[in-house]
Amino acid sequence: MRLVAPGDVVFSFRDTVIAAVGIAKSYGYESPKPAEFGDAGPNWGRIGWRVDVQYVTPKNTVKPKHHMHILARLLPPRYAPLQPNGNGLQSVYLAEVSAEFAQVLAGLIGQEAQQVMAVVPNTSIVKAAAAKGIEEWEEHLQGEIRADPAIPETEKVALIKARRGQGIFKENVMAVEKACRITQVDNPVHLVGSHIKPWRDSCNEERLDGENGLLLTPSIDHLFDRGFISFEGTGEVLVSPRADELSLRRMGIRVGERINVGTFSRQQKSFLEFHRDKVLLQARTVQ
Repeated sequence: MRLVAPGDVVFSFRDTVIAAVGIAKSYGYESPKPAEFGDAGPNWGRIGWRVDVQYVTPKNTVKPKHHMHILARLLPPRYAPLQPNGNGLQSVYLAEVSAEFAQVLAGLIGQEAQQVMAVVPNTSIVKAAAAKGIEEWEEHLQGEIRADPAIPETEKVALIKARRGQGIFKENVMAVEKACRITQVDNPVHLVGSHIKPWRDSCNEERLDGENGLLLTPSIDHLFDRGFISFEGTGEVLVSPRADELSLRRMGIRVGERINVGTFSRQQKSFLEFHRDKVLLQARTVQ
């Protein structure tokens, strides 16, 4: 899910047929398990990954099983979505296929799928969907904090302000950090306390922990929170291959240069490990 990007074509395989063809409108982002799933997927965690997709339902519903004499040779050697006989794999929820496989499958489906494939190179997919989903989730978590009678009112205020990188959390971060690691801006008026392990993923203690924070300018905070950049424990800046280079340069990231922003504390390094593993947008794999 973390490898999907806006503009990717998605084939929905359900009940042995390709039931829909769509275009991804967002990167993968963390989201609670939808309530409408009910008890489906009992082994799924409460929090998983979501991608927003705009689907088209084709009139011609193709059964891959009937076309494996064409499709079998195009399946990837690892993590294939289908068995050689055309049956689905229960252990694979989402799999990448080659452009050739997609083109052949679209040809079998017909006009609707071919039209979806045709618009991909020139698509202007809306990329705000993931941000909207994260915003809705954080609003839900914030509502839970407000409604929790076990949390004192003063702590509720601190936790809610911490979501925006302000209040007690920012004060705690300022005891650890002195300036934006990227821009070197050191005036607190122009800085926010940016959670390393995101507010939405943290427990209440971590949401106020100064060691779980960096002082960043708002534009750098955006890049960090959305996984377009991260940091090694040694201080080296990591740039996601999913990031737009022109935008990064305009925001102050020297793309293509090796940048080191200095050392981090032991606890900061632990939180950064989470960020690199769970937040930083990953490269596409090539089969």
